[in-house]
Amino acid sequence: MSDALPARVGSRLRGLVGRAPGLAGPLTLRNRLILSIVALVVLLTIVIGSVSVFVLQASLMRQLDDELEGATGRSVPMVNAQGSTSRPYLTPDGDDLSGPRQSPGTFTAVVVNETVVAAYQVEQSGRVVTPRLTDELTSVVTTVAGSTAPESVSLGSALGSYRVESLAVGYQTTTTSGSLATTPAYLVVGLPTSSVDRTITVMVVTILAVTLIGLAVAIAIAYGVVRSALRPLERMSDTALRVAELPLDRGEVALAERVDEADADTRTEVGRVGASLNRMLGHVAGALEARQQSENKVRQFVADASHELRTPLASVRGYAELTRRMNTGLPDDVVYAMGRIESESLRMTSLVEDLLLLARLDEGRDLVTGDVDLTRVVLDTVNDAHVAGPTHDVDVYVPDEPVTVPGDAMRLHQIVANLLTNVRTHTPDGTHVHVSLTVDDTSGEAVVSVADDGPGIDPAVLPVLFERFARADSSRSRKAGSTGLGLAIVQAVVHSHGGTVDVASSDGGATFTVRLPLATPAGAPHHEAEEARLA
Repeated sequence: MSDALPARVGSRLRGLVGRAPGLAGPLTLRNRLILSIVALVVLLTIVIGSVSVFVLQASLMRQLDDELEGATGRSVPMVNAQGSTSRPYLTPDGDDLSGPRQSPGTFTAVVVNETVVAAYQVEQSGRVVTPRLTDELTSVVTTVAGSTAPESVSLGSALGSYRVESLAVGYQTTTTSGSLATTPAYLVVGLPTSSVDRTITVMVVTILAVTLIGLAVAIAIAYGVVRSALRPLERMSDTALRVAELPLDRGEVALAERVDEADADTRTEVGRVGASLNRMLGHVAGALEARQQSENKVRQFVADASHELRTPLASVRGYAELTRRMNTGLPDDVVYAMGRIESESLRMTSLVEDLLLLARLDEGRDLVTGDVDLTRVVLDTVNDAHVAGPTHDVDVYVPDEPVTVPGDAMRLHQIVANLLTNVRTHTPDGTHVHVSLTVDDTSGEAVVSVADDGPGIDPAVLPVLFERFARADSSRSRKAGSTGLGLAIVQAVVHSHGGTVDVASSDGGATFTVRLPLATPAGAPHHEAEEARLA
């Protein structure tokens, strides 16, 4: 059982309720909800505003068309008026209209045979003027002449946009003989759309202003509502994070973390998530408890079996040694067999002692703590290793000042001894070994390093190197048997002292690094700086 499942749940919940969305990363649930609400408000505002503008424009155009129809009706009698002038809107003396006045901005033109024969415009002051007949104006007027419905056109930059309609009329003129001649013509009358455009512009600006204000209000309200709705998910995420930080892979774990009852109400969607998380944590806690009970039984069995085996093994070794010494009259093969029995009993005793030590360390026992001079421990262990394995070239470096750590001196000695024994067992003769003791002032730790220039460790073995009964690859030569418990004991002792142990390996050798927390200086004995090469 490991902490992968709670960690995965915490990661999922963090992804749902993240507090700071990255521009390049996925949007969080909170921001997606806020954006959805804001987008809906903007869409509704655009639709309502567009429909309002469209309806208002259509209504204003209908009013303008009604006014245009009235203006056209007022212009008909003047077109049919008899006289010698071809200016139907003016009196014969040219000072006034011969009929009712038009509203300011009214444009009137007479088109005969696709030619504009007369054009007039009423200024804001009421004065009638003749606009300049540019090619653009003439083209537009002749184009709309004959159309059956009002339409919006541009009469050039001087006049602007107009709503115009045409009416078929008979244009009467006086010939040189004094008779009247009637020619088919079109009366084109237009009213400016500037008032409609101004109204629409004001309407659009108003809608935009209201949209911006509404958008700000919608964002504020959406943020508050969504934040309140997702706050239970944040609390669930915090719970999952706390569970993920627990050391669930080893030891006895009290998994008491649960989602609050208020966040586990099954009547709501979020509450069902909280209730499901609580049920999952309950199952995980049950599995951890069952695992711990099983480990305790195995650990107790190993401890009891190791303890019970010590006495019979000692008896076997004693009788074998006694028989070997009393070899008078015994055949050579019996003497050899007794020697082998004694040798194997010694190896079996060592294995039983190692198993018993691991069982006690797992239970947190077998440590006598105090301030230990690690410098002296390293030096003594290296000297012992030099005597035990003279075929390996070992040197050592320790700092000038003594390095003191809290712990069990015998077990700390065993750490360095097991590392050196591991090197001696799995590397060929002549291998150079460097042991160093340094102090990491940044982390406040003592660092013990054991490096060799042997063949290195198989990468496939590295992940399980510190597990119990792990065996190194055959490429690291072995001249003596190995129980596979030496490095497991190293890791167990280091962890019981609150430290860490790591290994790095390459084709040029392997390096084991042990880090132990330093003790508060308390006047430990001083040792001279020592850097020796032991031949």
